[in-house]
Amino acid sequence: MLLHHVQVASPPGGEPGARRFYAEGLGLTEVAKPAELAGRGGCWFRSYDGARITAELHVGIEDPFRPARKAHPALVVGPVVELERIGQRLTELGYEVDWTERHTFEGYERFHTRDTHGNRVELLARD
Repeated sequence: MLLHHVQVASPPGGEPGARRFYAEGLGLTEVAKPAELAGRGGCWFRSYDGARITAELHVGIEDPFRPARKAHPALVVGPVVELERIGQRLTELGYEVDWTERHTFEGYERFHTRDTHGNRVELLARD
């Protein structure tokens, strides 16, 4: 079994904020939604290793909206230096980056953050 994608929620009109966090902040690539789904709003993002898709995240519109405070996607990045780079970029963009659990998950270093709409997101790097 493989995981195809994970979806997080956004309020109506939240696509610009999602793009700022997931594309500009995390460095994911936005991809077009299929035409039959585009009318629902939201946006999709992917990470690649060459031509191979390594992660896919969908931002869907929910009305009424409530952010996921505990449930969250956890994305594995490259080396720890990349994790630190992303954390710094998010901080510079005004997002809070919480390193308090950095060394609490065996084999990884990590941080937690929240996207523009308050959804929890975890980033990890193998240590």
